[in-house]
Amino acid sequence: MQGYAYTIFAGDQVEKFNLEVIGVLENFLGPKQSIILVQLKGPKVEHTGVVAGMSGSPVYLDGKLAGALSLKLGIFTKEPIAGVTPIQDVLNPPSQATAPQGATQQLGLPSEASTRTGLPSGSALEPIETPLVFSGFQPAALQQFANQLQGYGFVAAQGGTASPRPDDGRLVAGDMAGMVLVQGDASINSACTVTAVQADRVYLCGHPFLSLGDIQIPMARSRVVTTLSSDLASTKIVNVGGSIGTITGDHLTAVTGKLGAPPAMIPLDLTLLVSGAEPAKQKSLHFELVNHPKLTPLLVALTTFSGLTQNSLRLQGHAAVQIENTFAPGDSLSPDGLPIALTMQNVFTRLFLNTFEPAKVARIVLRVESVPGRKSFAIESAWLEKGEAAPGETLRVRVLLRPYRGAARVEETTVRVPEQVARGTTLRILVCDADLLNRASRGFAFAGAGSGPTGLDQLIALLNRERRNDRLYVGLFVPAPTLLWDDKELPNVPLSQINILDGRPTPGSVQVLRESLDSEASIPLGGPVSGVISLNLQVR
Repeated sequence: MQGYAYTIFAGDQVEKFNLEVIGVLENFLGPKQSIILVQLKGPKVEHTGVVAGMSGSPVYLDGKLAGALSLKLGIFTKEPIAGVTPIQDVLNPPSQATAPQGATQQLGLPSEASTRTGLPSGSALEPIETPLVFSGFQPAALQQFANQLQGYGFVAAQGGTASPRPDDGRLVAGDMAGMVLVQGDASINSACTVTAVQADRVYLCGHPFLSLGDIQIPMARSRVVTTLSSDLASTKIVNVGGSIGTITGDHLTAVTGKLGAPPAMIPLDLTLLVSGAEPAKQKSLHFELVNHPKLTPLLVALTTFSGLTQNSLRLQGHAAVQIENTFAPGDSLSPDGLPIALTMQNVFTRLFLNTFEPAKVARIVLRVESVPGRKSFAIESAWLEKGEAAPGETLRVRVLLRPYRGAARVEETTVRVPEQVARGTTLRILVCDADLLNRASRGFAFAGAGSGPTGLDQLIALLNRERRNDRLYVGLFVPAPTLLWDDKELPNVPLSQINILDGRPTPGSVQVLRESLDSEASIPLGGPVSGVISLNLQVR
């Protein structure tokens, strides 16, 4: 059987190409989920093969809309053989939840299909890639997050933006549209071909984007610059146009959308201050990010990759999350902004994956300050002025620090022995960085295991209490149990009370540490601190 399909190879011109039906693969994707196997015909498709961004191209048989291109042979081939999702499955995608799509899924061809097509035994089909178009991002950012992007099944491509047009929302079969993940001074968008438009409903892709189910993500028009032919993977080079509606579904056999007003996104304001320049330079950037627990943490990391020192984010109905840290460049070839971006990603992951309630982010404000040189400190040694002390006595603690490429220096602070401590007790003094003191005082709760917060407000409180990494910390621990109950730290709790609380019918919500942090002191240094020294102090 002969047929034809429509897609765009360049510009806004929807072009027709021919195809021939090879056969039908019954139940290929699952029960009652068949695929029509076709071979594309014509000089363009025989040159490019099946192109990333072609998924969703409408296929017509006997002059009637029969389905959408959705599958292709694996990489390193331009053989123009494709799979078509039947139109009834595109217009009525299964509503059941599917597993999130990660790395590219390959579906082996039955042996009889391989024989009919002359393909080698073991040939497989896989979803046609959906280009993820980055505009305003440095290639280094894409390289650093390449593994995570590939884990989602994305094909990252540099692209641009096109000015919104009045006719952006006038879609026809064969046009291109996609999801808006980031917009503003930089943008990230997906791009698929439109299969059908029925009133204000749009059907595209013919396969899932990420199998996210029912969603609310902005939809935008995409415009093709040209099509790049490659033995590895041919792809369309795409510019992103104006927003035209909302992507409402991401299911096994189609991505669906609705024309109209797009949903709200999370505003992110970033200010970059470069100190040491004459005059000092400042640049302000504005972004809007999609609000989705599986996507937002990675998108925040990408958009803040250049680095930050202070930031805050506000959740609707909750206190603001305040984070302030300092980062120093490393000696490896890894970009200096990478640890900053990963820190931000970790914070958002903890917020979005909380088990209490959806995190509705109202706004993100980032302040980035870049200072010349590298300033970081390593703890080399520490000592007390004497090894014994009486209850209530104050002792000096000296710490030897080694700055990066600088002369060693000594910092001094004091600790006070608690009045109520018994004579003969051995106290522990921990001289360390912020991360180690967080872990020593919070145990498994700091890492997200064991006892921890029981609500989003408590999680925010814990995040805001985490110590800054540009300070030297000296903590005095006494050998008395600390009870960690939800987000509360209860030092010096009697064992009788611990036994009562730990026997509650909700095991795991209480954690007991063998030591209590009695007091702490900190010294601001203006650069990241690393290292730990543990000292013992005998109470006489």
